[in-house]
Amino acid sequence: MITLKINDRAVEVEEGSTILQAAKKIGVFIPTFCFDDLERMPAKHCSNCSEYGDCKICSCEVEGEVSLLTACNTEAREGMVVWTESEEVKKARIGILNRMIATHPLDCMNCRKLGACKLQKYCEMYGVKEAQYVVPYEHREKDTSNRFYYQEMDKCIRCGKCVRTCRELVGINALAMAQRGAVAYVVPNGGDTMAETACVSCGNCVSVCPVGALMPKSLHEFREWETQKVRTTCAYCGVGCQIDFSVKDGVIVDAKPANGPSNQGLLCVKGKFAYEFINHEDRLKYPMIRRNGKLERVSWEEALDFVAEKILKIKKEFGPDAIAGFSSARTVNEDSYLFQKFIRAAVGTNNVDHCARLCHSSTVAGLAATLGSGAMTNCIAEIKDADVIFITGSNTTETHPVMGMYVRQAHRMGKKIIVADPVRIPLAEIADIYLQINPGSSVALSNGMLHVIFEEGLEDKEYIEKYTEGIEELREIVKKYTPEKTAEICGVDKDLIIQAARLYASTHKSYIAYAMGITQHVNGTDNVSSLSNLALVTGNIGKKGSGVNPLRGQNNVQGACDMGALPTDYPAYQKVFNPEVQEKFEKAWGVKLSPNKGYTVTETIPAILEDKVKLLYIMGENPMVSDPDSNHVKHALEKAFVVVQDIFPNETTEYADVVLPSKAFAEKDGTFTNTERRVQRIRKAASVKGECKDDWWTIMEVMNRIGYPCHYDTVEDVFNEMRTVTPSYAGITYEKIEKEGVQWPCPTLEHPGTPILHVNGPGRGRGLLKALDWIPSPDTCNPEYPIVLTSCRILYHYHTRTQTDKTPGIHFTAPRNWIEIDPSDAKDLGIQGGDWVKVSSPRGSVYVEARIADTLRPGVAWMPFHYAGGANVLSDSEHLDPVSKIPGFKQIGVKIEKVDGKKAKELTEKARNREIEYYDREDPISTAYREHTAENLTGSVQAQ
Repeated sequence: MITLKINDRAVEVEEGSTILQAAKKIGVFIPTFCFDDLERMPAKHCSNCSEYGDCKICSCEVEGEVSLLTACNTEAREGMVVWTESEEVKKARIGILNRMIATHPLDCMNCRKLGACKLQKYCEMYGVKEAQYVVPYEHREKDTSNRFYYQEMDKCIRCGKCVRTCRELVGINALAMAQRGAVAYVVPNGGDTMAETACVSCGNCVSVCPVGALMPKSLHEFREWETQKVRTTCAYCGVGCQIDFSVKDGVIVDAKPANGPSNQGLLCVKGKFAYEFINHEDRLKYPMIRRNGKLERVSWEEALDFVAEKILKIKKEFGPDAIAGFSSARTVNEDSYLFQKFIRAAVGTNNVDHCARLCHSSTVAGLAATLGSGAMTNCIAEIKDADVIFITGSNTTETHPVMGMYVRQAHRMGKKIIVADPVRIPLAEIADIYLQINPGSSVALSNGMLHVIFEEGLEDKEYIEKYTEGIEELREIVKKYTPEKTAEICGVDKDLIIQAARLYASTHKSYIAYAMGITQHVNGTDNVSSLSNLALVTGNIGKKGSGVNPLRGQNNVQGACDMGALPTDYPAYQKVFNPEVQEKFEKAWGVKLSPNKGYTVTETIPAILEDKVKLLYIMGENPMVSDPDSNHVKHALEKAFVVVQDIFPNETTEYADVVLPSKAFAEKDGTFTNTERRVQRIRKAASVKGECKDDWWTIMEVMNRIGYPCHYDTVEDVFNEMRTVTPSYAGITYEKIEKEGVQWPCPTLEHPGTPILHVNGPGRGRGLLKALDWIPSPDTCNPEYPIVLTSCRILYHYHTRTQTDKTPGIHFTAPRNWIEIDPSDAKDLGIQGGDWVKVSSPRGSVYVEARIADTLRPGVAWMPFHYAGGANVLSDSEHLDPVSKIPGFKQIGVKIEKVDGKKAKELTEKARNREIEYYDREDPISTAYREHTAENLTGSVQAQ
């Protein structure tokens, strides 16, 4: 520690601290423009002062120095005496501000940044009202080419903060500084406009800009002082980013990244800009019952009575197992807890599941069996602490963009990256080793790497001896997975497999991150277990910067699983067929419970068609798009009595007998649990639309009507009941997570939470090493369907688009479906980019536009899964993982045929008309949005 004086006040700081950090410690204000307040840049100090020379607003006087020093990057020294507001300092700051406003239009009253502009604030503070001299500069037109924000660079003060954020935090380099004469300018890097750069529209440059040079294209007019701030958790992917909503008159008008533990002040395009769905005119606003084929508005009383009467009638005639429920990974923990209690305690069956069955059920099964917990072992931000990052089956920058930013940051820090994926994802471009494996060959790759690790003695023998079982069986089975055989199965060079094995095993800080490219296979559980084998054999478990880390796709997949929205599990994965557990919940809930395993999502649809299930209650899911074999799902929904509880009409509500409107996440309170097991608050920000209700309230009302009396006054009441039966959440309270979330397990109120699992060995006692063989997918063994189609998520959409497509910028960026084909396959099939093609599997056909790209290998194609009438028309619901019952979304056998002539013209016209219809709607879309014509859009139409 060292001691210095600032404005005659002594302060003690750690050696290496800057003057600015020392001043902050004692509450001394020093103005800044280019300095990152969260200090997230890889370099400890702000380099802009020397790099661009146009900031230096933080300059201070230090006794003994001949000139002023910048506080943001000058190290404090023992005995240093600093003055932050001396006459010389004030004079310097006035000069700096004068220089800035000399090239800055002084139309503050017309600027949307009015009241939140640092330049305005500092000019007022130092009495600067107009420039004292002229600085020559180059006038530039406003750049509105980006669909989400605009650049008005005449207002730029050239602090360089946006450039550093894009380069060092986001890792994209879409902005640069260009010196033109005596003035440095921020310019698009790689084109004349932002639309021509590699910009991913994350808006982090907008969030850090201290003036009005970068501003969102908001649909709402507001000034900062007219709004109130509400801290909440993002409702998109599983990263769980913290957001500050700006709210005016009950309407969300802006979103800014907050400094949460998992996002560290960063957001992606969806978190930053895609909140328009909350205010959208298409929201469900009142209950409806289908009469004479049409949904008609009714009162809440009538709708709830109707649902309850139908449940009681079916239960009486066919028994409770004739009823099933799909809970949601999009709503809060409290809703999922009460939903599974409703199905179990009030209805009397374990037929409850949710969409984790379709994304990470194989994770829950695989990691629970091998480690004792089916959850992410480490923290999201720890990926930057790893020495080696192994990413497989995850297009991280598209599906978990903020975590993708961390990977790029790690790369800048010199960390080693291995990527294994059938698609050449963006992170493959910076990977030290890229393995473009065949779809479905992950078990073989893990076994091949283990073969090398054992052959070269790279395993952690001490860890294996102390903490694992099954080592001999594993050694034996991987003997046959030589680099040569593994290379043949995976379709990659054997030397790359050897290099990957050596690199991964070279440290105890190797971090595995994976997603649905691993899990969504008919051998998904084996894929997950094989990654667990790698971590256990090398001792990469229970340590910072290591572990096996599944990335959940939706915002509350982890929470919905934790809450027991699973057919075999009560909350906290307590098994329904365990007599002691059953007795515990019977006592807690005051009712006799079924000990029988319920139907999974993928078993419920066939059960409806077999007349075993008569009523399906769906809360916050859209199975007509998300589930495999859409035609199969359609027939089931047509047959069953269907209740849908949601925020928008969607492809599933078209088959609903009753529709109940729900509040969106920003209209309610509660908790989400992100992919790193962190339980975080969401808070009511927006006013409620129409007659929408909390999901927990609706479920409570139905429970009371079918004879199970219960009462909760608030969502916190539900949470507190859940804690009493959920050991891993027992020590978590709303008060405890008010400022920052807590990671489970947190068994007591005194417990701080658990950032890293398995620190003292795997939770099951010893880690289970599973001897696994690679098995090819049956869906890709049919020569009639020679192309392997893999479905993917894209950056600009979320799940089934019911939320994201309501934001115009996102709709115009990705309005409809497509298929990406390898150039050699396209040549063989006579297909060019932009052609319409017919894609067929044994389950059906779809028509889409073709894109040709060299990101694939011959024989492989990919298609986004977000669109109705798309990839899931083709996917297989018959062949499932035998353990988790997950379908093989990532390996679909298809054939592709070019569509010519009249049919292609018809499809083009249908697609164009749909987009013109959306484009011409009377929504208050800004002029900048309307500049994008329908002819620039791309899309998909389901085969008739």
